[in-house]
Amino acid sequence: MYYAVVDCDNCYVSCERVFRPELKGKPVVVLSNNDGCVVARSEEAKRLGIKAGTPYYQLEQRFPRNKIAVFSSNYELYGELTARVMSLIRKSAPSYFRYSIDECFVYFLDDDLPRLKQWGEDMHNSVLRQVGVPVSVGIGSTKTLAKVASHFAKHYKGYRHSCLIATPQQRTKALQLYPVDDVWGVGRRYGARLRELGVETAYDFASKSETWLRMYFNNKVLLRTWKELQCIDCVPNETWAKKQSICTSRSFATLITDINELRTNVANYTARCAEKLRRQHTVASVVAVFVQTGPFREDMPQHNGFAEVHLLTPTNSTTLLLKAANEALTRAFRRGCHYKKAGVIVMGITSDSAIQTNFVDFDAERFARLKRLDSVVDRVNKQYGSETLVIATQQYTRQGGQGKADVFANAMRHAYRSKNPTTRWADIIQLK
Repeated sequence: MYYAVVDCDNCYVSCERVFRPELKGKPVVVLSNNDGCVVARSEEAKRLGIKAGTPYYQLEQRFPRNKIAVFSSNYELYGELTARVMSLIRKSAPSYFRYSIDECFVYFLDDDLPRLKQWGEDMHNSVLRQVGVPVSVGIGSTKTLAKVASHFAKHYKGYRHSCLIATPQQRTKALQLYPVDDVWGVGRRYGARLRELGVETAYDFASKSETWLRMYFNNKVLLRTWKELQCIDCVPNETWAKKQSICTSRSFATLITDINELRTNVANYTARCAEKLRRQHTVASVVAVFVQTGPFREDMPQHNGFAEVHLLTPTNSTTLLLKAANEALTRAFRRGCHYKKAGVIVMGITSDSAIQTNFVDFDAERFARLKRLDSVVDRVNKQYGSETLVIATQQYTRQGGQGKADVFANAMRHAYRSKNPTTRWADIIQLK
């Protein structure tokens, strides 16, 4: 079996360029929530020296002579365009699994290597022509080698956006050129420790013995990664099964001291978690809320509050999850503190096809009614744009029409957000 990784190149930037073709070849950056720092960069921006995580206010100070296109994060647009990319992959692939918003794995049972290489090139051309987003394809005998191959497909034009690692010679050459901390499953912390031990490249890591690895790390994930680099397929597909916990959190534009203002934010995050649960056909049995003060405001009281509520009957109902989240927030909140961030975590996730009910408060008729309500809300929001319909307690975060400001002062800042011509009638492109 061979695996292919199909990855959107500089995903957020590429999505912004779909409707702004004049930005091709120019430096572009996308900012994080609340327009805080840089989270995505075009290749041109990277060449200027702009690093991921650079605070936005520093851009003009550090790059005064360069005109940089700046965008606020527009997840509605990114989700819509990447969904189109995934639909094209799904039609062409024998079997696939979506790993993230901009990346998926494809499984091939045959070993016709020239055909696999050509499939990757054709996929890039097809997606670019029909969606406008460039993708790179890496192919290997294991998922980790496919991830390595995708790096070369992305950064070396000679591969024509499709790189195949098949022979021992190709594997050795690729691993010798690949930094160890960039290997999927290693990460920054283990990468730093490996470098301290003299392991600089993926090849150095793969050349170590299993005894050495167990002596210094004794970590299952690292051991599995080490085997994958040696062409031993051992990352199970169930590793990417439905999420076992879902977290939605945001930092606020200003500090919050009022619990009622916190409730609106927490309600909004809870609704997002509920949508994600329904999207993957799961339910949750635990709802947790955390609130945090600003860690750099030493002149103010510090508090990191956390509380969780266990549900007798697992659910994905926005209404029921909101009730639990409100209870958890009441317990986590401390009067007199200035909160900078809050978040909601849903845990104890199981399939919605086998819900274990209880005899204390379970009402079949109410359960069915809430399910119909959520179904209508999801359908309307999918058709007319996210947050077209919301629960009354949610913080309403959408941008008002005709340049109106957001309803709430602590709604997320997005001063440079682009339009959504594929999901909102008000933003549809007008031709002159």
